[in-house]
Amino acid sequence: MMNAFDRLQAPLFEKRAADWRNGAVVYQVLVDRFAPSKKLEEKKKDYAAPRKLRDWGEIPKAGSFVESAQVWSHEIDFWGGDLSSLRGKLDYIQKLGVDTVYLNPIFASFTNHKYDAWDYNKIDPAFGTRADLAALTKDLHSRKMKLVLDGVFNHMGRQSPFFQEALANPKSKWRNFYKFGKENSYVSWMDVANLPELNLENPRVQDYIYAKRDSVMQSYVRKEGIDGWRLDVAFDIGFEYLRRMNEALHGAKQDAVLIGEIWNYPEEWFPSVDGVMNMHGRALLLKMLEGKLKGSLVGDMWETMIADAGIENVLKSWLVLDNHDTPRLSTILPSTELQKMARMLQFTLPGSPCLYYGSELGMTGGDDPEQRAPMRWDLVKEDNELFSFHKKLLAMRKKEAALRYGDFRKLHSDKLFAFLRKTNSVRETVVVLANPTDQAVQESIPLRESKFQDYTDLKDLFTGKTYKVLAGLIDVDIPPHGWVVLKSDTSSYPKGYNRFDRIY
Repeated sequence: MMNAFDRLQAPLFEKRAADWRNGAVVYQVLVDRFAPSKKLEEKKKDYAAPRKLRDWGEIPKAGSFVESAQVWSHEIDFWGGDLSSLRGKLDYIQKLGVDTVYLNPIFASFTNHKYDAWDYNKIDPAFGTRADLAALTKDLHSRKMKLVLDGVFNHMGRQSPFFQEALANPKSKWRNFYKFGKENSYVSWMDVANLPELNLENPRVQDYIYAKRDSVMQSYVRKEGIDGWRLDVAFDIGFEYLRRMNEALHGAKQDAVLIGEIWNYPEEWFPSVDGVMNMHGRALLLKMLEGKLKGSLVGDMWETMIADAGIENVLKSWLVLDNHDTPRLSTILPSTELQKMARMLQFTLPGSPCLYYGSELGMTGGDDPEQRAPMRWDLVKEDNELFSFHKKLLAMRKKEAALRYGDFRKLHSDKLFAFLRKTNSVRETVVVLANPTDQAVQESIPLRESKFQDYTDLKDLFTGKTYKVLAGLIDVDIPPHGWVVLKSDTSSYPKGYNRFDRIY
């Protein structure tokens, strides 16, 4: 039987559970690097010089600057993946336990990363067509998964025919789409000549990008059925235009998601976006695992961040440990123990864990372009320790409601990063204790869960070891770089007896 507070809370958790955006497991894919196309020979025409089609087994390496194209040579090396080859690997993604697939940009453009779009209304021919995208979306939806695209709406590519016309003709209808100055100079993102900025203050640009029903952001939702956008450099777009984009997107699909690439403290970015790439949360975890922040302090900082930003917003935010802009986790943290702790925390803290393709296999890679290597399908095997571990994490995440949409409570500890996740049912409460230090930690941890009665058994979901609650505390002895994920266990109770029968 619920108490009065739980009865009040029940509708809140029911609403959270029904919203796919809360705590979804996101899988990030670079289409060119995920799965080789079956039509590589006939596709070679899509990679005319100075662009190059590489062998799948080659590793990306930093190149030289190509003056004629105003890009680096490694930006125009390709591996030949496309939307059709991605569709052929959906069984793998589904069996992994993914809820949402997020694609890096797929619009027609010159480079492999495609953050330099020529035309937002066209899929890059090397990747396929809008019909191929619609087929991918349909396949994902049939598997109860969602699709989010990467929107690069702060800037376009220098080689876009729209920009080239504007550059050549001051009277072009496209001229005011960009920010031109004296002597044909123009504003570019971070002073990168290949990335001229869009003039978002221009109402015609607003209509083109988001405001009208047939705008870029709305048309991909209405026609191809995608489920949302991740916005590149959202901090450059600013609060007001993000708010307008979000409003337009939700007008096209009420439960769509808008995720902003925000590297800074997330507090004030809501409700301009539904969620952020929680890079601040990432930084806290990595600094702790590097020994630069104490676990107890990181607990305080996570608690403060959630209080400032709001748990509803944090649940929809994507918690990232590595992606196309960072070294891979296996390179950042060579220790398998620390990698496992990082992933465990990513999958137990509030938010949507965003997993970068291949990182579940232990793929390594340093700074750009090394972290964008082609998918190592040869590592998909049962004796791959990290792969097996990730599958267990995703299975746990899918099973445990509190980890997907539960509240966060920091637990008091001197040395551990300690917290619990809870709904309105004590049977769903999960306790997480992580020891980021290189010394064993023996502590008594007060549990902020009033329904854990004396002698309640808490069982580690990974090892099966149990701990007994006494007067609201548990005694733990956690080895260096060790951790536990605990949940109440009634299997030791006498047959027919359960002390939670009247306490949910």
